[in-house]
Amino acid sequence: MKRDLVIKWHFPHSPEKVWECITNPELISQWLMKNDFKPVVGHQFQFHSKPLPKMGWDGIVYCEVLEVIPNQKLVYTWKGGPRPGIIGLDTLLTWTLSPDGEGTRLVLEHSGFKGLKNMLSSIFMESGWKKHITRRMIKILNEIPGV
Repeated sequence: MKRDLVIKWHFPHSPEKVWECITNPELISQWLMKNDFKPVVGHQFQFHSKPLPKMGWDGIVYCEVLEVIPNQKLVYTWKGGPRPGIIGLDTLLTWTLSPDGEGTRLVLEHSGFKGLKNMLSSIFMESGWKKHITRRMIKILNEIPGV
C-alpha cells in the first residue's frame, strides 16, 4: 500500500513572492508550523505543532533540505513518529514553482506514504494542504510587500 499526494495551486503573485512564502521561516510559521527552516541543502530542521499521541505523533516533523533552486524548486524530507528516534512516517516534500500568466503555479508533491496508518495520515494531510494551508498562504501572500 503506497500513496502520494499532488496538490496544485495558482496564485496571482510572482514566483519570488511565493518562494518567500515557502522559504522564510517566519512566514512558514504563520501558514504551517513553528520551525527552524533555512533554504540550505543539508540543513536539518524541525516543524513543531501540538502532539497527537493517539495518532502516534509527538508533534515534531523531522526534516532535511535536499534540493534548493531559488524561485523554482524546494525539496525536503518529512518524517515523524511517536517520539524522537522512532519514525513511523518517512516521506518527501517537493515544492515546484513556475511562472503562469501573471502569477505562479505551485505544485506540492508529498510522496512516500506507505502502510495503512500512513495512508490515514495522508488523507488528513491532504485535507489540510488543500483547505487550511491554501487559505493561510493566500493571506500571507497578499501581505508580503513588493516582489
